[in-house]
Amino acid sequence: MRIVADENMPLVDELFGALGEVVRLPGRSIRKEDVRDADILLVRSVTQVTTELLKGSQVKLVGTATIGTDHIDLPAMAEMEITVASAPGCNARAVAEYVLACLSLMAREQGWQPSDRRVGVVGLGNVGRQVVDLLQRVGFEVSGCDPFVVSAAYSGLPLVALDDMIDGCDILLLHTPLSRTGPHPTFHLLNRERLVRLRHSQILLNAGRGEVIDNAALRDRLQQEDAPVVILDVWEGEPVVMPALLEQARLGSPHVAGYSQEGKWRGTAMIYEAWCRFVGVKPTATLADLGLPTGPVLPCPQTDSLIGAIAELTSSLCDVARDDAALRSSLTEDDPALAFDRLRRNYPPRFEFSSCTITGPVPVVLRPGLKALGFQMATN
Repeated sequence: MRIVADENMPLVDELFGALGEVVRLPGRSIRKEDVRDADILLVRSVTQVTTELLKGSQVKLVGTATIGTDHIDLPAMAEMEITVASAPGCNARAVAEYVLACLSLMAREQGWQPSDRRVGVVGLGNVGRQVVDLLQRVGFEVSGCDPFVVSAAYSGLPLVALDDMIDGCDILLLHTPLSRTGPHPTFHLLNRERLVRLRHSQILLNAGRGEVIDNAALRDRLQQEDAPVVILDVWEGEPVVMPALLEQARLGSPHVAGYSQEGKWRGTAMIYEAWCRFVGVKPTATLADLGLPTGPVLPCPQTDSLIGAIAELTSSLCDVARDDAALRSSLTEDDPALAFDRLRRNYPPRFEFSSCTITGPVPVVLRPGLKALGFQMATN
């Protein structure tokens, strides 16, 4: 058996190696000739899986270690009788923690508390639900927007229309998949007309799909005196980033919001389990069997403010300021697109809150909040 896998997917050898030969390739460079003799194709969102790529191959299963599948031609796969497996929710927690890292930095810079801010979450899928949960635990006033969700499914979460959310919230978070057809397409969901309505100092954060925002229109909006504060992890036309847009954004990163170690591990494991179901066998390995590392021990925050403590802790775990500086620097290289992918490939190991232990005497006022976010407390 031959398994062709994106070189950035972890644990492929550990989980799939016993099945046959594993070939690792750059995700954007996987070509038809690479998969002709493959039985399994393992990808991420950077690989476009189409009829042209797989026609004439012996691929039986395409596994994507991502939540979304907009990079896969699903009707074509069905016609070719190729099974598709994704990893819904694998990195949802990582994205939510990235969002909280960004907002804690903004709170420290701008001098506000979560209870002062109304947050609108657009998209209530796996990621959106995690974002809502974390932000509510910290004390934000949160509302949601999702045409596919009914009110009864979210007890205590107000559901509002997008335009009302834009007008009423202080922080707008985008966590939708990308769709161009159907009753509720998300392509350029935030178009020029909606971007004009964003207020000065209102925060817009996109950690979903770049094409959900009209990037050219956003660039123009940010050149106005009453521009909002914008944080972008995803970009229209990746791996190409519009320099003028990044220049005007408060924070930018190279599509790494979901790049926790645990999220990557879960993604590969979920695809391995899908293959085992496909062939009707029990998995012979689990993440628990692999002796994977745990997160770092973190010093006790030097503040009594929960949002301030989160800012201190995430500066070590999920340093969004570092990511921003690295992305800006990449635009000065001869090939910024290659540099964008290199940043993703070489992204420093990042652990989720639940894998990390805080040492030292944590103030009593902080302990409930930090525990609610998943942090462990040292006992000595």
